[in-house]
Amino acid sequence: MAKTVVQEFTKGLWAEVPPYRLVLGLCPTLAMSKGVDSGLGMGIAVTFVLVCSNVLISLLRNIIPRDVRITCYIIVIATFVIVVELLMQAYTYPLFLQMGIFIPLIVVNCILLGRAEAFAAKNGVGRSLLDGLGMGIGYTISLTILAAIREVFGNGTFYNIPVFGSSFEPFAFLVTAPGAFVCLGLMLALMNMVGKK
Repeated sequence: MAKTVVQEFTKGLWAEVPPYRLVLGLCPTLAMSKGVDSGLGMGIAVTFVLVCSNVLISLLRNIIPRDVRITCYIIVIATFVIVVELLMQAYTYPLFLQMGIFIPLIVVNCILLGRAEAFAAKNGVGRSLLDGLGMGIGYTISLTILAAIREVFGNGTFYNIPVFGSSFEPFAFLVTAPGAFVCLGLMLALMNMVGKK
């Protein structure tokens, strides 16, 4: 029993980490990984929505009619996205402005709908909570690492604090959209190499 509980949580940290193993949620991953602050903010927001929606969908799984389940899942997810958006507006307004349209777009993030359909709708509350937490933390870590690489080498800063001397010439390509794809591709390749070993 304890082994399965640990597995539910840890699968999202490596075996099924959303952007790299399941290749889900790439749009916000690429858009919100220019800086560590935005990457971390997006990761925490997605984790909150994922955990809350997984728990609620798991609680309602026997009540939701099969024919309208996707619609119900989207309504549940959208409700928690609105909560996150209002909380960010109230408490982290500069980050809210920086993330912009990508906060409401969490609703259509395929990680959330995928976990609702594939896991929360078929499992109990405890397992769904662990699944959401593990997937969310895995997503946050992967997004933050990608953002750190792009920010450090693309801007010469870490969390907007300069890390190199004045003679450092930033590799500005990394903070562009094509640079995000290249960096993500290199990280995917590295994870596949490590995974095979």
